[in-house]
Amino acid sequence: MEKTWKAKGISRARFLTGVAGAAVLPAGVASATGRAAPHKGLARRGVVYTVGAGETPATAWSTARMCADLRVIRDGLHANTVDVTGDGVERLTATAAEAAELGLRVWLQPTLGDVPERDILEHLAETGRFAERLRRQGARVEFSVGCEFWLFVPGIIPGDTVFERIENLQGGNVDRAAMQRRLARFTAKAATLGRRVFHGRLSYASAPEIDQVDWNLFDIVGVDYYSYFPRRSDHVRELRQHLRHGKPLVITEFGTCAYAGAPEAGGMAWDIVDHGKNPEEIRDPVPVRSERVQAAYVADLLDVFASMNLYGAMVFEFLTADAPHRPGDPRHDLDLASYGITKAVQDRPGDPDPDWHREPKEAFHAVARAYGGARQRQ
Repeated sequence: MEKTWKAKGISRARFLTGVAGAAVLPAGVASATGRAAPHKGLARRGVVYTVGAGETPATAWSTARMCADLRVIRDGLHANTVDVTGDGVERLTATAAEAAELGLRVWLQPTLGDVPERDILEHLAETGRFAERLRRQGARVEFSVGCEFWLFVPGIIPGDTVFERIENLQGGNVDRAAMQRRLARFTAKAATLGRRVFHGRLSYASAPEIDQVDWNLFDIVGVDYYSYFPRRSDHVRELRQHLRHGKPLVITEFGTCAYAGAPEAGGMAWDIVDHGKNPEEIRDPVPVRSERVQAAYVADLLDVFASMNLYGAMVFEFLTADAPHRPGDPRHDLDLASYGITKAVQDRPGDPDPDWHREPKEAFHAVARAYGGARQRQ
C-alpha cells in the first residue's frame, strides 16, 4: 500500500510477511467443510492497484495514468475486480469511482501508516463513507478496513517507524501476548468504525503468521498469502484452515518477483536490494532474471484458488513504478525486487526524472489467460 514514508512497490513487498456470529455464505463461496460451492472458480478475479504520491514526479499517481491502467486491467487482464489500496483519500476515491464507472468490482482498502492512530482512523472513516456512497449508487463495492495493522499502526509493536517495528519483530524484541492484545483492540476499533460508515460487506487483510483476527468482526476473511510449496496439495491444506470460520475467503495479496528462486523466498523475495548504495543496486549474487518463474508461480496459485472455489484473489500488484526495469544492467534492474506483473521501463535511462512507460511481464499474460478463460466459462 502506498504510504507517506515510501511509495508502495518494493517497500510494501519488502514487508509483506517479513517474519517467519458467522455471516451466511454468499453464492460462490466454499464452505468450511469443503463442500462444493454453487459456482466454480473465483468469483472475484482481481489485481492490487496501488495509489500514492510516488518517489518522483514521474512516478506519482496521475488521473490520466490511472484511467489508462484501469482499462488495461479490465480489457487486457480480464479482471472483474480491482483492489484499490494505498493512502490519500482523494487518490483512493478517484480511482475507486473510475473503476466502478468502468463496471469493475471495487475492493477498497485505505492503508495509512506511521502516523497517529487517530489519523489512521480518520483516513479510514473518510474512505469508508465514500465507499458507502458508491455502494448506494449501485457500484459493487466491498470495503477492507486496512492491512496488517501490526505493521503500519504505531503502538502495536515497539518502534516509531515501520522499519523500527520490523527490526524489533525480527529481533525478538516484542512481547507477543501484549502485541496481540493491542492488535485485537485496534482491529476491533477499526471494524466498529468501518461498520458505522459502510453498510456493505467488510473485511481486513491479515498476515496469518502474525495476525490472530477475530473474524466475527468481519463478513469476509482476508489473507495476504506468500507461501511456497512444491506440491499444490500443501497449498490446499494450508488454505483450508482459513475456511473454518464459515465465511468467504479472499486472498488479498499473492505473488512473487521475476527471478529464479523468488517463489522459494516467499514474502522475502524483495530482499535483494542494497538500499544504502547510490544508486540502489542488487546485492551479490545477482539473481537470474526469469519472468517465466514469476508467471508460473502466479498461474499455479490461481489454479489452486479456483479449484477451491475461493471467493476471490488479488494478484500483487499491477505495477511498481518506482522500481524500474533496466534491460542489460542486471545490477541496477530494480524490477527484480518488484512483485508487479507489469514493469516500468525508462525511456531515457540515466535521466534523474525520466519519462517511462509500462510493459507487461509474462505474469501479466498468465493472469490474463486465467481470468479470460474463467470469464468465458461463466
